[in-house]
Amino acid sequence: MRYYSLKQQAPTVDFQAATIAGQAPDGGLYFPERIPKFSPELLRNFRTMSRAEVAFEVIQPYVGDTIPEEVLRGICAETVDFEFPLVPVTSQIAALELFHGPTLAFKDVGARFMSRCLGYFSRQQTAPVTVLVATSGDTGGAVADGFLGVEGVEVVILYPSGKVSPLQELQLTTLGQNITALEVRGNFDDCQRLVKQAFLDPRVTEHRQLTSANSINVARWLPQQFYYCYALQQWAHETPPVVAVPSGNFGNICAGLMAHASGLPIGHFVAACNANSAVADYLRTGVFEARPAVVTLSNAMDVGNPSNFGRILELFEQRHADVSRMVSGAIVSDAETTATIKRVHQETGYLLDPHGAVALRALEDYLSEHPTEHGIFLETAHPVKFPEVVEPVIGAEVPVPTAVRGLLTRAKKSVLLEPEYKALQEFLLQ
Repeated sequence: MRYYSLKQQAPTVDFQAATIAGQAPDGGLYFPERIPKFSPELLRNFRTMSRAEVAFEVIQPYVGDTIPEEVLRGICAETVDFEFPLVPVTSQIAALELFHGPTLAFKDVGARFMSRCLGYFSRQQTAPVTVLVATSGDTGGAVADGFLGVEGVEVVILYPSGKVSPLQELQLTTLGQNITALEVRGNFDDCQRLVKQAFLDPRVTEHRQLTSANSINVARWLPQQFYYCYALQQWAHETPPVVAVPSGNFGNICAGLMAHASGLPIGHFVAACNANSAVADYLRTGVFEARPAVVTLSNAMDVGNPSNFGRILELFEQRHADVSRMVSGAIVSDAETTATIKRVHQETGYLLDPHGAVALRALEDYLSEHPTEHGIFLETAHPVKFPEVVEPVIGAEVPVPTAVRGLLTRAKKSVLLEPEYKALQEFLLQ
């Protein structure tokens, strides 16, 4: 498998080079030259296959011969060694829970897969690799956990000061070792802008070998296809599901669309957005207009100019009619988000996080116009990560899972950074 830049101004590369570089030298995102088709055997047997087997079959064509089969099988097994349950919420809707990994967020899958791939590749290199990543919340914690202690890899995480939840911040700032957290006095778009500038700065790239662990990196983005396969493994209905995905940087839903293009039977996608509605507006009007990010209760989705939207357009060959046939956009307000958390908890006992609430509300709205269909929404983070949103709504504390209790007593360590590129440049050149 070869990967090309969406800007078309850089040579094609293999999976190893794309993973190590993160972004193409022309500033574009890498995209596979072809979309592999799932084999008839996989589609026939995948309900009875193990999660690790499914992961290997899905990802192997993208990896090619850059990682030996037995090593890749081991990487896949370690990546998905926790549960991905499909939990009924109503008679028409189920939640695919993606928060049973070590940092209680869906991004554990991509971070674990990428860290192990990069760990394998770094053994073949003499110079250390610096993973430079911007986070709106969950990416940073998942990347920090996934890369902790990986030899030959340094991790630098930029996050917006005061705009991630307390638990998310502890996951970013308390691990130490090869993990450094930069607390940026700005928003997520500032963090992402600074990271992109660093990749294009020859002074920095000559000093450090940079790669990114955002979903712009193919090794972070592509394994998200696994979620959709695991949902279908547990799907009890004869007709394919409608799948609602909480969407910020659009890597997750783009991976689902890739899996569908490879042959996974999904009926329709709903891109569930908060007030940051640039893509939802595009799906409705055919016009895309990036805009500054707006702060909302579903903070991981506060992205005004989503990086992975270009990959979605590429998948559909820039044809608005084809994209909008397969994907509907939905915009859910903060008031609707909290109302959904409260109503669903009272009526069913199911506790949503703000991002899952956006997706569930969007799915309910879609199904109200398609009453014979059934749907799945992706519950991407544990509600304990958002106590300031969830607890006032339900009038009770969210129990802290055992997996993260130890974090609560750790001391935060971060480096304050102004949202100006010169500040990041100086840090990286130290």
